[in-house]
Amino acid sequence: GGWSQIAAKRVGAVSGKGKVVAIDLLEMPEIPGVNFAQLDFLAEDAPEKLIAMIGGRADVVMSDMAPNTTGHRKTDQLRIVGLIETAAAFATDVLNPGGTFLAKAFQSGADAELVAQLKRDFSSVRHVKPASSRQDSSERYVLAMGFRGGVKASA
Repeated sequence: GGWSQIAAKRVGAVSGKGKVVAIDLLEMPEIPGVNFAQLDFLAEDAPEKLIAMIGGRADVVMSDMAPNTTGHRKTDQLRIVGLIETAAAFATDVLNPGGTFLAKAFQSGADAELVAQLKRDFSSVRHVKPASSRQDSSERYVLAMGFRGGVKASA
């Protein structure tokens, strides 16, 4: 919900300047300016539902998902990279050309193969740490800007 609140404020969603749609498996409290859908973004029709809720393609896709951690660093890293890959695939289905994708990556960031894939789909890819994140936190994000893709044809 926190990122949705910030996004709604940034785009002026309450006054109708922009739209923010949040998708989550779990129920989320109502946030002014945020249109919420409780659904699995992995569902086959999830991209179509999101596009319908927005009334067109997205300019930004943000993923704040994180897997349950096991305490085993390599396993946890594989899980977060898997989530980022899946979220990136979703983003390429719904983004406007030139769009932006942001995903939580944690301490070691996104792995080289994932970064290479993002660089094929986006003109700029880098890791960022939000100013709001504690210095000792392992929280990092991968930021991909300038989506190169065109609109995908419906099957």
